[in-house]
Amino acid sequence: MATISDTGQRLKYVFILVAMVIAGASLVFSNMLTKQLAGEEREKMEIFAEAQRSMLKEQNLLETDMSLYLRIVEGNRTIPVILCRADDSILYYKNIDEPEEEPELFLQEKLAVLKTKNPPIAMEVDEETVHYLYYDDSVILKRLSIYPYVQLAVVFIFILISFLALASTKRAEQNRVWVGLSKETAHQLGTPISSLMAWVEYLKMKEIDPSLLAEMQKDVSRLEMVADRFSKIGSRPDPTPVNLVDSVRNAVSYLETRISAKVRITMEMPDHPVRVKINDSLFSWVMENLIKNAVDAMSGQGDILIRMEEGQKEVRIDVTDSGKGIPKSRFKTVFSPGYTTKARGWGLGLSLVKRIVESYHNGKIYVKSSEVGRGTTFRIELPKR
Repeated sequence: MATISDTGQRLKYVFILVAMVIAGASLVFSNMLTKQLAGEEREKMEIFAEAQRSMLKEQNLLETDMSLYLRIVEGNRTIPVILCRADDSILYYKNIDEPEEEPELFLQEKLAVLKTKNPPIAMEVDEETVHYLYYDDSVILKRLSIYPYVQLAVVFIFILISFLALASTKRAEQNRVWVGLSKETAHQLGTPISSLMAWVEYLKMKEIDPSLLAEMQKDVSRLEMVADRFSKIGSRPDPTPVNLVDSVRNAVSYLETRISAKVRITMEMPDHPVRVKINDSLFSWVMENLIKNAVDAMSGQGDILIRMEEGQKEVRIDVTDSGKGIPKSRFKTVFSPGYTTKARGWGLGLSLVKRIVESYHNGKIYVKSSEVGRGTTFRIELPKR
């Protein structure tokens, strides 16, 4: 059964094929029209040359009414022509705008150009004299020869705009699905979390080890935070000034007791508070996802280094692990939805991280460096506002 995505892909290919057929047909038709017009201009020039030859002969004889020949010669208003002797001395030219300074030099240069455009038409004035007519394509023919390429550019721009529109529509649809799924998840979690909170309060009235209740309370509060995070996906972010050092430390502190004891987390943080406008709940989610991703990459054993640096305009956080590493060809695809190297999981962790950092905090996240078999460093850049 074909999915909506498969149907969309097929429609794209059909669209490209139709556009290529239209562009190809247009090119073929335009080329045919250009060749036909070029042939007609050649015939006109041959008639023009015959009229010139006849006029030269009549001038030698000093007889005959040459009004017909004059009309043919003067009727050419679009095709640049130069009539010259065999030694390239110019006898006549038409439809060429000569400059006021050094017109003869200009005409000789123009003659050299016309020689490269079309084969000359030889005019036998008498048995010993041969003149040559050189001509260029008319303005209409030149424009027509350029037209197919202009049309191709228009078709290409149309295809590009259409693809951008389709991609934008697809992204908007994906965002709506993402937001709807997140909010529905938060809604579904709400009832059992409320029930668990009630049970914790009930157990507090019983004679139960307070340390156990404290851990239960912590986990229930954690579930409540997770539901709150899901509910904020797609909502307008409400960043507030937060000490980023404390935010990162709190996220690490929570995870340290819930990951393998064989994982060592080291933090290199500024000694002073670093104030940045963030949504603390969502950003702690980012750090947790990056740390969990690092733990998975190391198979539950290794070192994680979290380093924070404060610049003039931004704060940089590097999360480095000693795991499997990422090939350079996959530096960008690791953030794509569905990308995962695990047997289980949806592959949404890093995609969610990228969305939170870039869409909600106007920051950047990318793979700073990685070496297969030695580890990876993810870098987060947050603007200081």
